[in-house]
Amino acid sequence: MPRTDSAHVLLVEDEQTTAETVALYLRDAGFRVSHASDGVEGLRLARSLDPDLVLLDLALPGLEGTEVCRSLRAESSLPIIMVTARTTEDERIAGLELGADDYVPKPFSPRELVSRVRAVLRRSALRPIETRGRWSFDGLVMDGTERSLRVEGRAVGLTPTEFELLSVLLRSPGRVFSRSELIARVFGHDFDGEERTVDVHVKNLRRKLQGEGERRRRIRTVFGVGYRLVARDAPD
Repeated sequence: MPRTDSAHVLLVEDEQTTAETVALYLRDAGFRVSHASDGVEGLRLARSLDPDLVLLDLALPGLEGTEVCRSLRAESSLPIIMVTARTTEDERIAGLELGADDYVPKPFSPRELVSRVRAVLRRSALRPIETRGRWSFDGLVMDGTERSLRVEGRAVGLTPTEFELLSVLLRSPGRVFSRSELIARVFGHDFDGEERTVDVHVKNLRRKLQGEGERRRRIRTVFGVGYRLVARDAPD
């Protein structure tokens, strides 16, 4: 993983003025930038250029941004930030449920967007030595150096945000983490999004951790508080 200040960002945005402004701020911050003005080209470049992160508008000609995100997420854990004028809570949640790592509504501050890019890249990069290592619990085996997860022996792909969230829970099984604590540990203290963002990432994680035929969840909700990771046969 490259240093975040020299990472390659693919910007998929059809509005030319917005694209030029965002690209300018990203380049001034030290990023390399490629640009696609429609969804079909964005998907092609994401596959061929192997960028470190995709900034993805949703209302794109040719192929909707949601379809681009769905296709990319089925193929890889490439970090994705959705940037869009669709600002309702349901629309933001839908974007995160597709596997996006973050969601930035328009209009936005270009400086804030650069900060969000850096934050997501930090989550996708290797963390300091204390967060590297290997942890296992109840059939889950996570390697912090290889950024890999196995569930009952099968490899499971996680987005950078999902990986960081699960690593917090997995290193302290049984402990209850509040939403605000998870946000601070995974997104950083300067995160200005909604607490419900954690709920969506937990929902996605649960789906990936659930074995065929299993009914009990490994990540349990502690109502009014937050979440904890438990063994599958643990009582509710």
